[in-house]
Amino acid sequence: MQEELNQFERNDVWELVPCPPSQTIIGTKWVFRNKLDDQGNIVRNKARLVAQGYCQEKCIDYDETFAPIARLEAIRILLAYSCEFEMSMMGELNFFLGLQIKQCQEGIYISQSKYTKELLKKFGIEEGRTVSTPMATNVKIDKDEKGKSVDESKYRGMIGSLLYLTASRPDILHAVCLCARFQSNPKESHLSAVKRIFRYLKGTIQYGLFYPKNENFSLKGYSDSDYAGNIDDRKSTSGSCQFLGDCLVSWFSKKQNCVSLSTAEAEYISAAFCCTQLLWMKQTLADYKCSFENVPIFCDNISAINIAQNPVHHNRTKHIEIRHHFLRDCVSKRKIEISFVPSQDQLADIFTKPLTSETFASIRARLDIMHIE
Repeated sequence: MQEELNQFERNDVWELVPCPPSQTIIGTKWVFRNKLDDQGNIVRNKARLVAQGYCQEKCIDYDETFAPIARLEAIRILLAYSCEFEMSMMGELNFFLGLQIKQCQEGIYISQSKYTKELLKKFGIEEGRTVSTPMATNVKIDKDEKGKSVDESKYRGMIGSLLYLTASRPDILHAVCLCARFQSNPKESHLSAVKRIFRYLKGTIQYGLFYPKNENFSLKGYSDSDYAGNIDDRKSTSGSCQFLGDCLVSWFSKKQNCVSLSTAEAEYISAAFCCTQLLWMKQTLADYKCSFENVPIFCDNISAINIAQNPVHHNRTKHIEIRHHFLRDCVSKRKIEISFVPSQDQLADIFTKPLTSETFASIRARLDIMHIE
């Protein structure tokens, strides 16, 4: 505790001021934590003094709040973003925010096996058989309005825990996002689908992402959609992934906002989402003096590619929201290039639909999601 107070004083992060009579005083409390390594061993005892922010009321206390002893200075808070603060050298990075990091000659491995084991224990799924995929191909999940309701709090806790796990396990992203759609009124069928994800994780606890060491620094993306895949509203699901060289750096799975009238429209909208992400990555990498032109997006639908490349087709696509047509503009300005990829080589398939064991394992391996010793 004294260390924490000494740090405040050394870094000059506050200024003692009289409290205005019209302001509500926000209390403080001490939070004590044991910092663990990836094996669960205690490596450090931590004490943090925090403000009880939950006492604040919107539009009343948000403009300026006070603790019993000090007012935080906004300018000094900004200093946290420079090297102005002291840093502790604790050796090679191997555990950070729940991510286990293993560095070797071939590259870097990132996993969350410790967190996965904790989840299996927490939700009582340590026993039982495992499965080879997070979702069954012969089951369609819907609202199941006639089904038996389950504990909403427990269901949301399971979904939230799994969403955090997708930071190193893109292979479960689609299944988790699909189950997350039913958090407001979960049924037994939805809970069964979530438990299947855990049974898949039980058999792949040691899996994680591998980032190989190489000099390939190209940027590319894959986009796909599952046309009218949602049984309840017939909306499609967009999925995409982006690579920097051979390294998977970004991925998402998301239900589209509107109902697509054709497979081509669903694929075109998905490609537009992928384009948005690639443009953001291009802009970010430009800060590091890296420039890219004609960044390829690989799509397995010829009609969607034609819509992006040929303005004549736009007479038949006026119903598509205007905001998605910026993809056509990016193609014409040679910022993005839409390229065809055979369906069997479409890596974004894993983010849009359930796959057979063989197809799922093949794409998972090509995404460099592998067993880590």
